[in-house]
Amino acid sequence: MSSPHVTPFPLYEITGAPLERGRSYGEQARKRIARSIEHYSEQATRWKLERAEIDKIIHSYIPAVRKFDENYLTEMQGIAEGAGVRFEDIFLLNARTEVMKLAFKPELRARLLGETNDGCTSVKVMREATADGQLIHAQNWDWKEECSETGVVLRILREDGPDILTFTEAGMLARSGFNSAGISITGNNLESDRDYRQIGVPLPMIRRKALESPYLAWALHTVYATPKTGSNNMAVCHHEGIAINFECAPDETFQVLPQNGLLVHSNHWLSPIALSKLKDTGIAFSPCTLYREQRVRELLAPDVGRITVESVKQALLDDFQSPWSVCRPPRGDFGRDTRSATVSTVVMQPARGVMEVANLPALDPTFTKYELRQRK
Repeated sequence: MSSPHVTPFPLYEITGAPLERGRSYGEQARKRIARSIEHYSEQATRWKLERAEIDKIIHSYIPAVRKFDENYLTEMQGIAEGAGVRFEDIFLLNARTEVMKLAFKPELRARLLGETNDGCTSVKVMREATADGQLIHAQNWDWKEECSETGVVLRILREDGPDILTFTEAGMLARSGFNSAGISITGNNLESDRDYRQIGVPLPMIRRKALESPYLAWALHTVYATPKTGSNNMAVCHHEGIAINFECAPDETFQVLPQNGLLVHSNHWLSPIALSKLKDTGIAFSPCTLYREQRVRELLAPDVGRITVESVKQALLDDFQSPWSVCRPPRGDFGRDTRSATVSTVVMQPARGVMEVANLPALDPTFTKYELRQRK
């Protein structure tokens, strides 16, 4: 980006039935959605993927999404109508990783594997480890630099379940966030030798389903049991003191639990059981993951019992080994002709209904507060 000027992510409030809230979302976020579509279309062109081929892959996912929750197809249709774009464009935003990497031709899949700059470092601080006794769930999202221009915060007011506050890319159903039932979720990229060989439910839809859950058990089932196309670590928390990292392969899920009041994860597999059963293929493309997890844990460990939101922010702003740091300034990627950055730092206190988000925090560590009001 040519200018260091950073602005807060916009907040859009949507309500109503799936088609209605989709249209409202599309209308409000029209410019950012257009930019998102432009960006991923440019990426497809660079990878020599034709629109017809992308559409074919998209339509191969529709039966799985329909079985998972048909309302998501309706809501994406509404987003497309509101934004004045094709349904397939919105579906691509909600399945960008799966669609871009799952190809029916083995040689194409082989060419695309490893073509990612998705990172992320997440931290969950248990109630007994915080100064005020409230759980903190936070994450750095490392992704394409230009996505600082397409991020949004959605406040979804629902009549059929908990309200939701989620930070995501414009046009997506969800990324990280929490709901009014006290359930929160974040996701970190993982890679394995099992990836992109089957049709599964796209990750943004799994996260959205978890955030729609009135009960923690429902959210855990969604993350644990839903078939996926690629690997991912999803952390699910409840504000009363539960935190679990689910290290997900497409066909199997492993758990990592807090130690000494902390649960930290970056982009390599931690579960010993997982490592005995699959090959971690992501470290070669993101070697800094090996110390990012360690750095955040060691920065917070001395303060267990008195950790604050500010403590968590400072840990996630760590610049050790910059630009290969926990908080990543815009930079070129390892062995690839692409650029990435820590696009956002998201810090959530679900019990207080508060999310704080910084846009490109390595350039400007200013946080904007977003709230999910408690409805009576």
